[in-house]
Amino acid sequence: MQLFYAADFTAPEYVLSEEESRHAVKVLRLAEGDTLHITDGQGNLYRCEVASAHQKHCLVRVVERFEEFEKLPYHLTMAVAPTKNIDRYEWFLEKATEIGVTEFIPLVGEHSERKVIKAEREEKVITAAVKQSLKAYHPRLADITAFGELVKREFAGRKFIAHCGEAIKEKRYLASTLRKGEDALILIGPEGDFSPEEVALAVANGFEEITLGTQRFRTETAAVVAVDMVSIVNNL
Repeated sequence: MQLFYAADFTAPEYVLSEEESRHAVKVLRLAEGDTLHITDGQGNLYRCEVASAHQKHCLVRVVERFEEFEKLPYHLTMAVAPTKNIDRYEWFLEKATEIGVTEFIPLVGEHSERKVIKAEREEKVITAAVKQSLKAYHPRLADITAFGELVKREFAGRKFIAHCGEAIKEKRYLASTLRKGEDALILIGPEGDFSPEEVALAVANGFEEITLGTQRFRTETAAVVAVDMVSIVNNL
């Protein structure tokens, strides 16, 4: 199945962007009558037929619509500190999108070495992963956010902070404490971890302390492990 992404998709007919038209007609060699699939990133998957195979403005016509295609039974927000080497953070965005995430929040804390990201570039990484893994939901990429601001926000679900220090209250294994169907917000810190003061602030604002196991993970690895744990719990 060839999947295209168009946030502004309209039925029953739609003209692909020049870039997507070129890819469909010149690269994939799709011709009139051929089938392709398009998602608007909001859970709608459209099976379409090529009506006019033009390299700059390929016209497609909707044949069938699938609503809430492979919708996750939970909402997962991952607030992760971007790594100094941005390639590692982009690897996380790609893999987490493939597994299943609702929203990404780039997080800046006391020990963060990277405090700026190129949102347009990261959106492209997410979009490419959506298309490659045949997802009908496009994760949202929030603005880069300060730790102190984020932990004080309201969140309709359970809130977790993963850290390597001593527990303030009680540190639980994520896969054991999370329940199927629960919405979750998970904080993953930078290479230098969260500071004790940040952990204390999070706990004071209702965050639960978690561990991802006895292994020592890099930031991006820990983030992917957390996403995978949530997926596994919800598929048991």
